[in-house]
Amino acid sequence: MKKRRWLSFLILSFVFLCLAPGMSFSLQTKPLVLGTTDKITVLDPAKTYDFYTWEVFQNIGEGLLKYKPGTTELIPGIAKSYEVSPDGLEYTFKLREGLKFTDGYPLNAAAVKWSIDRVMKLDLDPSWLVSAFVERVEVVDTYTVKFVLKEPVSFFPALVATTPYTPVSPKSFPEDKVAEPTVGHYGPYRIKKWTRDVQLVLEANPDYYGSPPKSRLFVVKFYKNAATMRLALETGEIDVAWKSLRPIDIRDLKAKGKQKVLEVPGPYIRYIVCRCNKPPFDDVRLRRAIAAAIDRARICQEAYKGTVKPLYSMVPMGMWGHIDAFKQEYGERNLELARKILTEAGYSKDNPFNIEFWYTPTHYGDLEADVAAVIKESLEETGMIKIDLKSAEWATYAAEYLTAGVMPIFLLGWYPDYIDPDDYTSVFLHSEWSPDMGVFYSNPEMDRLLDKARTEIGIEKRTQLYEKIQKLMAEEAPVIPLFQGVLTAATQPNVKGVVLDPVMLLRYYLIYKE
Repeated sequence: MKKRRWLSFLILSFVFLCLAPGMSFSLQTKPLVLGTTDKITVLDPAKTYDFYTWEVFQNIGEGLLKYKPGTTELIPGIAKSYEVSPDGLEYTFKLREGLKFTDGYPLNAAAVKWSIDRVMKLDLDPSWLVSAFVERVEVVDTYTVKFVLKEPVSFFPALVATTPYTPVSPKSFPEDKVAEPTVGHYGPYRIKKWTRDVQLVLEANPDYYGSPPKSRLFVVKFYKNAATMRLALETGEIDVAWKSLRPIDIRDLKAKGKQKVLEVPGPYIRYIVCRCNKPPFDDVRLRRAIAAAIDRARICQEAYKGTVKPLYSMVPMGMWGHIDAFKQEYGERNLELARKILTEAGYSKDNPFNIEFWYTPTHYGDLEADVAAVIKESLEETGMIKIDLKSAEWATYAAEYLTAGVMPIFLLGWYPDYIDPDDYTSVFLHSEWSPDMGVFYSNPEMDRLLDKARTEIGIEKRTQLYEKIQKLMAEEAPVIPLFQGVLTAATQPNVKGVVLDPVMLLRYYLIYKE
């Protein structure tokens, strides 16, 4: 009996010592392991311009503002508050005090200004998200930083939440070139180890101001293809499979029921562009006929096996301001209306509307030819349209055909740069920018509405404006929304805390195992 008590005492003493503050050793916990087929491009916020690397930065870094998980609502990040000047030209942020980067350098107003100035000076791919809007950055005091804008921009808070605005340490990042140090960030996690295209190991940042990550250690494993990643999930090698399983994988995992499959609408959308400045689609009736005849449900089911959702606005589902404008205008599908419009435009079964329809075969995945085939069949069901499918690889499609106006009607896809209805409307519908997207659409009323929505600060008034914009877009159909991607993650049954939302960036610090 005495030996047992003595052994119990030793065990309890060891546990106490391991948990005692300041001890150099601690009880180890198994890491949570996530698998992905995506890749880190470059771990420098001044250079990176892809969603996955932005996702990593959302976990090892933090901006002035961030999104409330599960929503598109902005909440304080490293800035505890901000104020906007009456003219909308100045945004002044009050930073949390006492923060420091993982290399020990203080995170203050001077560091924020240095980081933003560095992005603009390097002038790389994502820099336009700063330089197109920001005139200059000023240090007001140690923990107050001011952004002076070139013109009022209602969605500036959404820009501030993007990765180019994420501050990094002047101690670890050079001012005049791109770098990839594993220290010098500030966020819920810090990098413990990184082997490119193999593994990223994160550990909880003890200096983070907020709640500590749910998993102290978080490992990301990079896979060459979805089949290998799925096998890793099914054998228990990984706890979470994310970006991107194939539709067949999702269907099979659901059928087997051994792992959990989580799905929500994502911010990725697909759509048809009609070139509006030349025949035949300078005639709005023909654009409207296409919009009425498209069978979105069939595309989603036949090509994507139900892993995407029909979309009836360029503003995606789940984003504030979204309305099903095309459904209101045409219904889910209306062949009779399409035939009526085509008849008014001078076409018939004996005199069909013949048109080349373009797509790019690999840039948007291996299913693109299937999507184009379903579109051809659904339009030809009018009996008054004949489609000649044409394709070109992305380099030619984008560089030579898109803005040159060679293609009269064609498929495109869109990932947002910032989470705001403006990013899904202005670039396609404003006369200043629509030529860059091959739309060549011009309507003074649309320009007026878009300009007003870009400068109006109040979300209620902005919502009303974007509803008008979507209705006018549906009436004139220069671009025709098709479907919206679904964010999908598959997990082991004991995994909790996976939050999927339209921001499309998985928050590792919320995920844990029971």
